[in-house]
Amino acid sequence: DSPCVTCHREVTPLAVQDWEASKHHAAEIGCDACHGDGHKSAGDVALVETVTPQTCGTCHEDRLTEYSNGKHSLAWAAYKAMPTAHFQPTEMTQGMKGCGGCHKIGLKTEEQVKALRRAGVVHGVASCDACHTRHTFSVQEARQPQACQTCHMGFDHPQWEMYSSSKHGVRYLLKQTGTLPASTVAPSCQTCHMPGGDHEVRTAWGFLAVRLPLPEDPQWKADQITILQALGVLDPEGQPTARLDVVKAADVARLTQEDFDRERNKLIAVCSDCHSENFARAELAKGDELIREVDHLLAEAIREITSLYTDGILAKPEGYAAAFPDLLTFHDAPTPIEQRLFEMHLKHRMRAFQGAFHAN
Repeated sequence: DSPCVTCHREVTPLAVQDWEASKHHAAEIGCDACHGDGHKSAGDVALVETVTPQTCGTCHEDRLTEYSNGKHSLAWAAYKAMPTAHFQPTEMTQGMKGCGGCHKIGLKTEEQVKALRRAGVVHGVASCDACHTRHTFSVQEARQPQACQTCHMGFDHPQWEMYSSSKHGVRYLLKQTGTLPASTVAPSCQTCHMPGGDHEVRTAWGFLAVRLPLPEDPQWKADQITILQALGVLDPEGQPTARLDVVKAADVARLTQEDFDRERNKLIAVCSDCHSENFARAELAKGDELIREVDHLLAEAIREITSLYTDGILAKPEGYAAAFPDLLTFHDAPTPIEQRLFEMHLKHRMRAFQGAFHAN
């Protein structure tokens, strides 16, 4: 045994057990390959090097490149871009619980990593280990839909609830439990969003189901403009704001027809492995139509709140642009009716959106 293993058999025996079950152990890749060799005793734990995606990229360069080009790598930037994120307790953010617990998967600059270390966050910034849990770093684990479940669930992004209770998800679970044979065709999250193991994870519509260019349908176009104004991406005259640059940087929306079509066509190609292309296109079109319907309901609600601000019945919170409610402030709404609007946006509209596109 190396000195690391000799000591950690006593200090963290199950971590050693995981490593011994890993391909790293079989390939004779020891602790110092990732953690450095500065840490020698209990008195110098601070010398353990912080593992980052770049550490993994030393050997897995192609996967790092793919990941860096996908939406997972932007998770930290997207979270930090939220206008009221700094109002949250440190435990929910820099402490990497709450929103930070999942959004930590995103790439960080060297300075951001150093700042986290100064704040006491030493572990959990590797990103790759969110799916390939340390220290087994199992590819087989990361291929299971449950690897995605830990983050893609809950109030405002219920992908797991929608997928796992769909026919796709149920068949995959029955395949896992042996109720259905191993040869059963049942897509996992990875089948659609990581075809062939490609780590450049993307979706066609983007997170908030808004995109550019705007629809040709005049009512839907008007509704999407209202939603984009409430998201602070368009000003009251319908012109782009500085926040649009933040949305671009965080890649949370498809902003050109080419971007949308590229991801939509990739998905249709995956669907066509099991279904006819006509069926796949028809089902996705149904999802688009459902978004159109729920957009109208949400836009009506936004206009109601806007009218209450304009008429002086509600006091517009300080910092809100123009007369529109700011949907990106999430749960900091000061009145019950404004809170209901946020729930319409983040809970009900998101469930309609995720349900439509996860075959639920």
